[in-house]
Amino acid sequence: MQRAFITGVSGEALTQDERRFVREARPAGLILFARNCREAGQIRTLVDDFRSAAAGDDLLVLIDQEGGRVQRLMPPLAHRLPPAQAFATLHAADPEAAVRAAYAVSRLVASELRALGINTNCAPVLDVPCEGAHDIIGDRAYGSNPATVIALGRAVADGLMAGGVLPVVKHVPGHGRAGADSHLDLPVVDTRAAELEKTDFAPFRALSDLPAAMTAHVVFSAIDAGAPASVSRIVTQRVIREAIGFDGLLMSDDLSMKALAGSLRARAEAVIEAGSDLALHCNGNLIEMREVVEGVPVLEGRALERLQRARAAMRASGTLDLAEAEAALDLALATVA
Repeated sequence: MQRAFITGVSGEALTQDERRFVREARPAGLILFARNCREAGQIRTLVDDFRSAAAGDDLLVLIDQEGGRVQRLMPPLAHRLPPAQAFATLHAADPEAAVRAAYAVSRLVASELRALGINTNCAPVLDVPCEGAHDIIGDRAYGSNPATVIALGRAVADGLMAGGVLPVVKHVPGHGRAGADSHLDLPVVDTRAAELEKTDFAPFRALSDLPAAMTAHVVFSAIDAGAPASVSRIVTQRVIREAIGFDGLLMSDDLSMKALAGSLRARAEAVIEAGSDLALHCNGNLIEMREVVEGVPVLEGRALERLQRARAAMRASGTLDLAEAEAALDLALATVA
């Protein structure tokens, strides 16, 4: 039986200790970073070895391939991608062309990921940045207008799913207003709930039918001043599940980020108790990985059902027009040249 967590690994190949850990812990997925990706054959071997150790062909294999600052696969492994802001720039001039371009580039990304055995992309970012916020989101966002973010986010998610890749929207219910980088500190947002509903939460509500999402390590003091969204049962249940209406697979952002406090086991327990389906741990530190697995349950019930529904989104439904995709990519890259 799989357990309710996704893990990273330390390098380009599984160590014997990692192999033993994966075989015993049975994670639901693997997340890859640049440290894990040297060349195509090596990546496929790493993914295959992880699957073999976990005794499951239905694992999620995740990566952050947003574009711009957040792109784990670089040339020659994959095309260089523009930041999300490039599509917002295109959208300001020609909304329909921008949506077509976002879809085409996303479909290309899906093709490149599937060729390496990767079936899940932690994108699109649906956060709506505002003036004065920390630039950890910045050009990773599809603009500062919720309607633009909704249109382009939908196109990106659709392009990934057409290529058989699961999109994971982030960071629900919104990281764009945060005044700190949650990798390093705990952001606290003091904005009124009504304003959050109108702006920050709007893209997630509009795209609540998508199959998977990642939570934000951000405190929304108007809703729950005592805990970040990712470990807040109030935010998870009342906002994400009820107000936003998201009933897909919900995973935390990385447990090792400094926005969270307490042991890794306590963080994992808090994420699951709040209502997320999966805890995510990324850094490949085996000592921490062992702590995390102590804090998560076996996948069953609603969490397992949501995971199974998310896997269904990996059924490719569209063909790749390579010429169209590369033309769209060139168009988007030209806005940031």
